[in-house]
Amino acid sequence: MPEPVNKPTFVLIHGAWAGSWVWDALKPELEAAGHRVLALDMPGNPQHPATAEDISMAGCMAHIAAACAEIEGPLLLVGHSGGGVIATQAAEMLAERVVGVAYLAGMMLPSGLGFAELTTELMQRHPEAAGIWPHLHWAEDRQSSTVPPEAVCEIFLQDLPREQTMAAAQRFCSQPEGTRALVAEWTAERFGRLPRLYVEATEDRSVVLAAQRKMQALVPGAQVVSLACGHVPQVVQTAAVAEALLAFAK
Repeated sequence: MPEPVNKPTFVLIHGAWAGSWVWDALKPELEAAGHRVLALDMPGNPQHPATAEDISMAGCMAHIAAACAEIEGPLLLVGHSGGGVIATQAAEMLAERVVGVAYLAGMMLPSGLGFAELTTELMQRHPEAAGIWPHLHWAEDRQSSTVPPEAVCEIFLQDLPREQTMAAAQRFCSQPEGTRALVAEWTAERFGRLPRLYVEATEDRSVVLAAQRKMQALVPGAQVVSLACGHVPQVVQTAAVAEALLAFAK
């Protein structure tokens, strides 16, 4: 008989304008500890072309459900930035299989609350909470946006060497609104009972620390690991993120 599958599979969910490539440094660290890792591209990403109908929360859930159906054993969901909203909804959908949800500078929000609503209120006291929003370049129909390379360097990856940052900036892509402006709906009986980890990035210029701390207050109960880094801790503090996730997985 095959050995039982005990270690959870990490399901990694990227944020807006990014893709599964944002996990390239972290993935081997988790695999080296004996975990299977599934890094997904969300619908509408260049690596996952999709119809307008699938560029939605429902489309994201269908994609995650199909990918996870092929995996045995428990799941540990990890959402970076806006991928936190998708991870939350996926945890609600797959609560019977999920053993934990981790957020990396992620959007961990109350049911029914959007990040735009949270930041609009925060900006009255913290103007910097606008984050990447003022820097975006919009398509004519306002249904997608891109982040200019300079903004990637200054807002997302200010703590990497310039040459490395500019190389990464070329990988950021157009982001459909249908998979960016999302709101999770969850219940206390499903998502609400799951263990959570919040890895906060204290130097984040996109999801600023005030926003991260506000979300932790609104959805209390997560373990918190604090890293002195910018918006993409899995790239700039890979070993520390791996250590936090592996400890959480135990």
